[in-house]
Amino acid sequence: MARTIDRASRVISGTWGQLWIDGEQLVECVAFQLKFSKNKEKIYLCGQFVTDTKAMSADGTGSITIKKVDSGQIQREIDMQNGVDKRYTLVGKLADPDSYGSERVAAYNVSFDDLTLADWKSNTAGEITLPFTFTRAELLDAIEVD
Repeated sequence: MARTIDRASRVISGTWGQLWIDGEQLVECVAFQLKFSKNKEKIYLCGQFVTDTKAMSADGTGSITIKKVDSGQIQREIDMQNGVDKRYTLVGKLADPDSYGSERVAAYNVSFDDLTLADWKSNTAGEITLPFTFTRAELLDAIEVD
């Protein structure tokens, strides 16, 4: 858990993030997000005015933002048009040299939600967001503060 921050430089910067898809580094990655969202059912309890909730399941979702430098994502996912739902393992690492350490997290059974075939605009650096779902995650390395 978080301890007292001894200086602002301990706050981790995403500049030091890295991402791998099935062991291949995605060097054009500029943003990465993974999260679980609970699906809750409302529970009404006698004698309690405020509605409570019960977690019934969860959704694993995320996104990758990349700079457009090649056709790699199109090549990975072009078979989507033929009904093929390829699955991947993602590993994200955040290792700011001024922080207390590094963190690695893996997402398994990753399925991309869509495939951007073209999206460009004059005088604008190409960037694509890749939304996805996943079914399992694992914290591989944690940042520990002694």
